[in-house]
Amino acid sequence: MTSAALDETAGVPADRGAHLLPGRAPGRSQAGPHPLGGSVDVPADRGVLITHLLYLHGFRSSPQSAKARQVGNWIRAHRPELHWWCPQLPPSPRDAMDLMNSTIDTWPADRMAVIGSSLGGFYATVVAERVGCPAVLLNPAIEPARDLARYIGEITAWHSEDRFFFRPEFIEQLRTMQPTSITRPERYFAIIAKGDEVLDWREMTARYADCSIELLEGGDHALSDFERRLPGVMRFLGLGADQAA
Repeated sequence: MTSAALDETAGVPADRGAHLLPGRAPGRSQAGPHPLGGSVDVPADRGVLITHLLYLHGFRSSPQSAKARQVGNWIRAHRPELHWWCPQLPPSPRDAMDLMNSTIDTWPADRMAVIGSSLGGFYATVVAERVGCPAVLLNPAIEPARDLARYIGEITAWHSEDRFFFRPEFIEQLRTMQPTSITRPERYFAIIAKGDEVLDWREMTARYADCSIELLEGGDHALSDFERRLPGVMRFLGLGADQAA
């Protein structure tokens, strides 16, 4: 990891192309053309329209991140009926999960999905494994307990002047909630950039090896061209602009 930590804002030149690596899990159906070529796999057993969508931002980030705003704008333009929530996550992983659970426990588990970026991708995996919902992961953190240990102390948020303390006990909280395995890998779609300057793309692809992966030849940790990839994300969730509501 670099000094950028698990944030979402550092940028490098845009990607030089993408590969679609379909997962090896059985029981898939093709959703149709992907905007960058190829196709995006969707679980064959979906059968139920997603009505609730959770977006989880990364470390030091907020609902004001570019990707969170792009998702919100896309939903307002194409799926205004969708219940969409992007909470400001507290620094404590335990508090963050408690906040999420207090709301999603009131949602229909079979009609919800989650998108998570960086540390939010780690949280999204925790949510998906607990609830059993589809998940889209954007350069997801794999070992945040290991990677964030060096950032214990006072930290400034990216989208405000707010400062917060990342405490030693947060490391153990992350370690405790680490999923032991990925069940139902057909529920997952990961976008991973080889050009990620924060996280190791090899570690990400190894963790989600049986899931559908869009592997970018370049790119950056922030996925600066995410807006181009957003239609494919929504298509995976069955929410594409050209998919029946």
